[in-house]
Amino acid sequence: MTVHIDGGDLGCARLLVLLRDRARELAAGTVVHLTTSDPVAPVDLPAWCRLTGHEYLGPVPDGPPPATYAVRLAADPRATDPARPWHLAPGA
Repeated sequence: MTVHIDGGDLGCARLLVLLRDRARELAAGTVVHLTTSDPVAPVDLPAWCRLTGHEYLGPVPDGPPPATYAVRLAADPRATDPARPWHLAPGA
C-alpha cells in the first residue's frame, strides 16, 4: 500500500513530526510518499529513517512537485522524543 502525505513548506522538525504521527497510524510495510519543498529533506529523511529503523527509498521520479520522497515503514520502529523527532525517546 502507498500513502501520500503533503508536507507543503513545513521545515525539518515539523515535517518529521507530521511523518512520525502519520506513520503511527499506518501498517508496517506501507510506503509513504512525502511531498515537500523543504530543501534539506533529502538529508533529513534518510537520517531520520536510520534513527528510527524505517527504510528510506529515495526520491520518487514521477512524484508530485516540488519533490516527493519515499519511505517504507518498519514493523517495530524506534520511538522518537515527542518534542524532538530527530532524537530517540528516552529508553528507545
